[in-house]
Amino acid sequence: MIPDFLVTHSGGFHADELLSSVILTRLFPKARLIRSREPEWITPGIDRIIYDVGGAYDAAARIFDHHQRGAPLREDGQPYSSFGLIWKHFGRDYLEASGLQTTDVEAVHASFDASFVLPVDLVDNGVLSPSVAGPLAGFTLPALLETLKPVFDDVDPQAEDRGFQNALAIARSFVEAKIAQSAAKLRAEALVRQAIEDAGQGRILELPMGMPFRPAIVKAGADHLLFVVHPRATDWCLTGIRRADDVFELRADLPAAWAGLTNGDLEAACGIEGASFCHNGRFIAAAKTRKAALAMAELAVKEAMSTGLKSVVNASLSSRANTPAG
Repeated sequence: MIPDFLVTHSGGFHADELLSSVILTRLFPKARLIRSREPEWITPGIDRIIYDVGGAYDAAARIFDHHQRGAPLREDGQPYSSFGLIWKHFGRDYLEASGLQTTDVEAVHASFDASFVLPVDLVDNGVLSPSVAGPLAGFTLPALLETLKPVFDDVDPQAEDRGFQNALAIARSFVEAKIAQSAAKLRAEALVRQAIEDAGQGRILELPMGMPFRPAIVKAGADHLLFVVHPRATDWCLTGIRRADDVFELRADLPAAWAGLTNGDLEAACGIEGASFCHNGRFIAAAKTRKAALAMAELAVKEAMSTGLKSVVNASLSSRANTPAG
């Protein structure tokens, strides 16, 4: 039954009920959002969904709280917040309502849960402290959303509800953007997988446009690839491939002689007409044409292999070949 009311608690707000509200208001746009702790509102009824308040978790009765004794846990023992519970029960419907392809719903639901929902759950339950982010602790999404609360001496009785609505709009933009990126990664994976097949055992991966490529390269076990080339709006881009998601180290750097050079200076250094830019960090370069970009990539591969990378790459490939399947 479509609810008439979406009920969460009044007072100070946090990321979990804000993000839950993003999901529910998208699914039930005609329902009235109520922020209250009054018994007449937080008692289950057929006309409402209650979350982050009410002292119970009962999906059949449509109440999704996590503050009570015996609060729900994930299969691995990690706690839910209201956001995790709402995502568990309504996330798939949200993705379908957002226009996601049916075949992608389960994959996006799982990836969004792991990368976005779970951290919010853990922070809200005090299991994970934003302080682990060090100087960036104040820039985590839960912390940023809470900065939109009214200040302590704002006596306007509507201040908290106004702050909640402002924060809700911002929270919505993050949820929608993250899900759009997750769906885009799945689309990119198919394109990258085909490009890997086309590249064979070559060291250069040519893509039809800029897109997320590392996850598909890792999934395909394409350890032999060193550089990626693709067109941009007005030129062509040459980039390295990171060794891991959490490091900046590349499988191979661009040549040291190119670092920080542009246009004529870079053309002179590499001997390729149309070479236009190389970052001083040697992880990205640009060229005016496809021909120039591929020529730069070939030179970069040649130098990388000549400096000892060949033995490292071959050792990696040999190790994978000798590893039992599964």
